[in-house]
Amino acid sequence: MNNSCTNVLFGEENLRIEDIVALAEQRAMPVLSSAPEFTTRIQAGADFLDRELRDHGHIYGVTTGYGDSVSRRVPPELVAELPLHLSRFHGCGLGNLLSANQARAVLAVRLASLCTGYSGVSLNLLRQLSGLLEHNITPLIPEEGSVGASGDLTPLSYVAAALIGERDVLYRGEKTTAEDALSKAGLTPLTLRPKEALAIMNGTSVMTAMMCQAFVRADYLCRLTARITSLASIGLLGNPAHFDKRLFAAKPHPGQARIAAFIEGDLADLGANYTPARLQDRYSLRCAPHVIGVLADMMPTFRTTLETELNSANDNPLIDIEGETILHGGHFYGGHVAFVADGMKTLIANLADLMDRQMALLVDTKFNHGLPSNLSGSDADRASINHGLKAVQIGVSAWTAEALKNTMPASVFSRSTECHNQDKVSMGTIAARDCLRILQLTEQVAAANLIAVKQAITLRLKNGEIRDAQLGNDLTTFLDALGRDIPFIAEDQPLEGTLRLLVDRIQGRHWALYGEDIAS
Repeated sequence: MNNSCTNVLFGEENLRIEDIVALAEQRAMPVLSSAPEFTTRIQAGADFLDRELRDHGHIYGVTTGYGDSVSRRVPPELVAELPLHLSRFHGCGLGNLLSANQARAVLAVRLASLCTGYSGVSLNLLRQLSGLLEHNITPLIPEEGSVGASGDLTPLSYVAAALIGERDVLYRGEKTTAEDALSKAGLTPLTLRPKEALAIMNGTSVMTAMMCQAFVRADYLCRLTARITSLASIGLLGNPAHFDKRLFAAKPHPGQARIAAFIEGDLADLGANYTPARLQDRYSLRCAPHVIGVLADMMPTFRTTLETELNSANDNPLIDIEGETILHGGHFYGGHVAFVADGMKTLIANLADLMDRQMALLVDTKFNHGLPSNLSGSDADRASINHGLKAVQIGVSAWTAEALKNTMPASVFSRSTECHNQDKVSMGTIAARDCLRILQLTEQVAAANLIAVKQAITLRLKNGEIRDAQLGNDLTTFLDALGRDIPFIAEDQPLEGTLRLLVDRIQGRHWALYGEDIAS
């Protein structure tokens, strides 16, 4: 990963998923456009709302209640208080808090949406949102409480609260009040203008932020699973011919072919002296490109959908500045993000299932072609008391089962809520949370498999069944890096610390893999 800090410009070009992730990981800083076209457009939206309120006095969410309460008129003397009430009564989230990285991603995605200029917000609001990112002020956002339409109301209320100096935040990693954090950063609590609480809260930014982070993790996991398959194939004396480019020219799904090419390249140095144990390997080796390749082929579609959402105006109502019209719609509905999350999580769980089967072959003497039981590296006279990776393989089975269980699509579980005003909702945020959970579990499976393939290949090398030169430069470099983190397991030992370190490595995209992203 590149640790140099860059700038991400808001208000001109469309942002990419990687921009949001860089801001979330503090590898980039936000910069609001100073172009006259941008500042004029933002100011025009705010000015139009002021004129509309003055001349006509009736605007949804400004002089009316929210949602089913749209028929409730708000008298002029209470209009200024209405945004505060929206932010406060939604302060009822529960569950785990989003991580600081996730909260920063939420701030960045919401800023991107409001910078499209359709929401009628002020430049001061955009500057305050940008200021939270610049000064590392992250709202403490509970992850539960959104049905994904009318957007992520409850979790985004914690963003609105931070902007106005209410509730708790992290300031440079330390918990404090929002009021205190703003003061230390030299920022003034924002006074919300009419509609601004609605503009902040009534959108898909939490689910979209989660899925931007899920996207980069899925991309890396896709490539890592290919590398693990290469190493598992060597460890099991598999047949490299299964990955021949001519095979994949006959069934030319491009992502599938790229995965096969990755694996074929990894195995290219095995040479003529290498003899596979079987003519046709079991499916978890032979069909690995067909499993991994589905995710690889869908990633460009996932990118297009997420980046369209990221760069969209997704609150309600919207402002047509040129036509000076208020447009009432339902862009807060998170159906597209929900579909990406439900689709991606199924494909990721299939990676867990694939690696689970590969590990089951590696540890079982009935299938591993001469490797010791559970890959134990103990001396023969101590084999009776050593159990190698037996428990780790059980853990892999447990993590895989949980990942597969969570693949039930969340988007089909719409619930009518809010007095039947929100009678069809997306469940996009729940789908995104499921996706992140499945990613975590699958990354744990990958961590365990890294231990297994490293142990298997070390045993093959020790026994002279393969030689270092047959591994090639890329695999040798990768195995050397693994060797700095993974001990050779000669005697039974706790492996929790090693597994946690490897999961951190995976989530930090620590190893260079094939020199390209799947969906770049």
